[in-house]
Amino acid sequence: MAAPQTTIFETMSGLCREFGAINLGQGFPELPEPGEVIAAAQRALAERSNQYPPMRGLGELRGAVAGYYAADGVSAEEVIITSGATEALASAILALVAPGDEVICIQPLYDAYLPLIERAGCVPVLVSLTPPHWGLDLAALGAAITAKTRLIILNTPNNPTGTVLDRATLEGIGALAQRHDLVVLSDEVWEATLLDGSAPVSVLSVPSLRERAVKVGSAGKIFSLTGWKIGWAVGAPHLAERIAARHQFITFTTATPLQWAVAEGLALGAEWMAAHRARYGASKARLVGGLEAAGFAVLPAAGTWFVSVDLAASGLPADDVAVAQRLVREAGVGSIPVSAFYARDAEKGYLRLCHAKQDATLDAAVERLQAFRRGL
Repeated sequence: MAAPQTTIFETMSGLCREFGAINLGQGFPELPEPGEVIAAAQRALAERSNQYPPMRGLGELRGAVAGYYAADGVSAEEVIITSGATEALASAILALVAPGDEVICIQPLYDAYLPLIERAGCVPVLVSLTPPHWGLDLAALGAAITAKTRLIILNTPNNPTGTVLDRATLEGIGALAQRHDLVVLSDEVWEATLLDGSAPVSVLSVPSLRERAVKVGSAGKIFSLTGWKIGWAVGAPHLAERIAARHQFITFTTATPLQWAVAEGLALGAEWMAAHRARYGASKARLVGGLEAAGFAVLPAAGTWFVSVDLAASGLPADDVAVAQRLVREAGVGSIPVSAFYARDAEKGYLRLCHAKQDATLDAAVERLQAFRRGL
């Protein structure tokens, strides 16, 4: 097996440090952290146990996650608390496939999927979204299924495109999963970042998928606390049992005080969540408005902390890697080439930028990008 390569995020962040660039590449927020959740963690450290919690997670947190997903009829027994969403993905992949199986992934995709599939001894099969609207062709997905297919991995809202699989598409995926007896693993960590007023649609809300799907969520994304690494996998009891069996030999369990804090955070309610999310709506509007005023073509995105620029439509060369390198070195702004989210047949005409930053950071980045574009 080939040695893992340094991720594009580490590479671009390193270049930002080297050239003193504004880092709009890596997806961590600059906005104030939620005081209520931080205070809950402080109380938990001082007043609650700091010893091992139950392997599947504190009962209170599992119940809170179930309550957060009450509309999908989730029960606490279906929830496994993990050390971040990536660990949930790893536990689920190892639990749901065997060496030699095929796993369908939708690209552009989160960079952990393929190494995890290969570590499980499986073969990734790639189906691509179609730009610029990044739609999923169900016929192409169906054509990718073979007798060896066991698992389909989805990411909705999608990172890097910010697009969402609608209910009709999920129902089509459910029909394929039923027909071929497949399990669907849905990475839904960006569910709390929908900024267009829409509500997230989970695989768990689709009847044909309810008993054959696993949903992965992230407290780090919900509360903008990416360093906490608290995630979960949610699925029907027969799937949760298999995932727990893998989880216990990967991290076994997850930081106890942070579990208590997340449980309190999930109980803050819809009004608090909406106010927290609104800050990112404002930051997105600021970056998109600035970019468009500077002559950049920005693609629609419903969720995540990211927006994508169409290079050709912006009058720039349609080589995202080359443009990203020039921007960090010449303009002092870090970005991520969308082609880095592909394993093959990459779309090279798009750049991803993170909007979850302070106003001054975004304004300075736009000013630098505008000067770069004028100088071409």
